[in-house]
Amino acid sequence: MSAFGIYVHWPFCLSKCPYCDFNSHVAEAVDQDRWRAALVAELDHFAHETKGRTVGSVFFGGGTPSLMAPATVAAVVDRIARLWTLDDSAEITLEANPGSVDSARFAGLRAAGINRVSLGVQALNDGDLRFLGRRHDLGEALAAIDLARRTFPRMSFDLIYARPGQTAAAWEAELRRAIALAADHLSLYQLTIEEGTAFFAAHARGDFALPDEDAAAELYAATQAVTDAAGLPGYEISNHARPGAECRHNLLYWRGGDYVGVGPGAHGRLTVDGAVWALRQHRAPARWLEAVGRLGHGTHERTRLDPDERAEELLMMGLRLAEGVAADRFRRRAGRPLDEVLDRRGLARLEEGGFVVWDGRRLAVTGRGRPLLDAVLAELLA
Repeated sequence: MSAFGIYVHWPFCLSKCPYCDFNSHVAEAVDQDRWRAALVAELDHFAHETKGRTVGSVFFGGGTPSLMAPATVAAVVDRIARLWTLDDSAEITLEANPGSVDSARFAGLRAAGINRVSLGVQALNDGDLRFLGRRHDLGEALAAIDLARRTFPRMSFDLIYARPGQTAAAWEAELRRAIALAADHLSLYQLTIEEGTAFFAAHARGDFALPDEDAAAELYAATQAVTDAAGLPGYEISNHARPGAECRHNLLYWRGGDYVGVGPGAHGRLTVDGAVWALRQHRAPARWLEAVGRLGHGTHERTRLDPDERAEELLMMGLRLAEGVAADRFRRRAGRPLDEVLDRRGLARLEEGGFVVWDGRRLAVTGRGRPLLDAVLAELLA
């Protein structure tokens, strides 16, 4: 019960990237006062069933949260500090796009309480930035990275790899440059084609081709080799950091901690009287806003997870981490021993093949098994 965080979803962007399947919506103008009041109201609602908790992390995601007025961010952070105990060392992260920041806005966000920023850079060359539909160019990206490093105590940025025509040598060079810029944290995602995105239709038409399976595996291996050598090992499948610089809020998710999610489409996990509840807010911004105005919250689904669902979720999330799943934490959060959940024959096969390690206290996927995580999970839960 000790780990607790708050996720705040800001759904608005200036444009929709062709690869993006997140809950984001294009809006040129937003009524900041109305949205500020709604976010605060939903926080008030959740505070009633989470009294006495200490908030260790807050994450503003989206969408493009850097489009939020600093006054809106400040109001949300201030309300969180009033409703719960905000830990003195709490990590408060905000996602930003390089094209939506300037020194005054960053200064305002820092004054509002943001102490970690995550920049959606995605590529370090103009050609791939255009392909990915980004509004910024390389010069703007580099300026935003420099500004973030000078403004916030902690900074990270995202890159997307396995882009069309990308070679391992080119990616290694780009990654080394990124490591020099990022300092202590990078999020590195392999480009995937998601249904409902502009890329889905374009890829189906044959407008572009992604690297084949062997090339993608080579790019993944290059990612691990370069980041390991630079002292930023992968602590999670897509996230790399120097020891101690891991994103604390995302660790909360992967370790199965409790968190409140506010804003359109936000998810939450709450333990109440021993029961674990999965919550999801209304996805459409207008629908969420209307529900909050009428009910004080925009919860669309609230489902109690049964023991099997909770155990499977803890495994799925925890095995994304290099540290794996700790048996004692699993027992506390699933209410049952880890070794009771695992398929013994499947576990034995995976251990023999070098895909997982299990010593009775911790289950972890090896470097060999991490690219095959879905198959590993299926074998463990057979």
